[in-house]
Amino acid sequence: MSQQEQRKQQGQREQQGQREQEGQREQEEALAAVERAMVAIRRSQTRRSLGRIAPADGAPAVDPTLFSVLDAVEAHDGPCAVTDVAAALGVDQPRASRLVLRTVEEGWLERGSDPRDARRTLLALTAAGRGQLERTHRFRRAVFARAMTDWPDADRTEFARLLTAFVAGFGRAVAGGERTGGERAGGE
Repeated sequence: MSQQEQRKQQGQREQQGQREQEGQREQEEALAAVERAMVAIRRSQTRRSLGRIAPADGAPAVDPTLFSVLDAVEAHDGPCAVTDVAAALGVDQPRASRLVLRTVEEGWLERGSDPRDARRTLLALTAAGRGQLERTHRFRRAVFARAMTDWPDADRTEFARLLTAFVAGFGRAVAGGERTGGERAGGE
């Protein structure tokens, strides 16, 4: 192989390496953008920020922590125990018990005994709880629609697909409990 061919191959390898580095930088920037967006979403879900955009029907905004309990019971697709709520919310059982108590006091959940194990208490949505879920689902969807009001329909559909895939992948990553780069829980 001539020197000219060797220099040409060397130049091609360098260009390939540069393209790979640029691709890695783009991916790192994309991950950083996702992280920033997720932090912004988490911060926007505070009681105070949600309270500023109360439902149009005049009903007060629901405390997001209580609505999380309703979401968990609804997702369970039938009566569930406090331990199921705790697992769904990622909190310990005493915290879940306090949240469930507040939700029962609001009249959105009712406690009943498990027909298979009388020692176990099951939670079920009341008619008022189902009504609150429906109102809050409508309210949240209206907020999301406003946020995407100027988006083309195809972009909304693609965003829904990608966000759903992200949430599923995130759930698998968190459930796996794997650490990255020797970090401890909490990013320490």
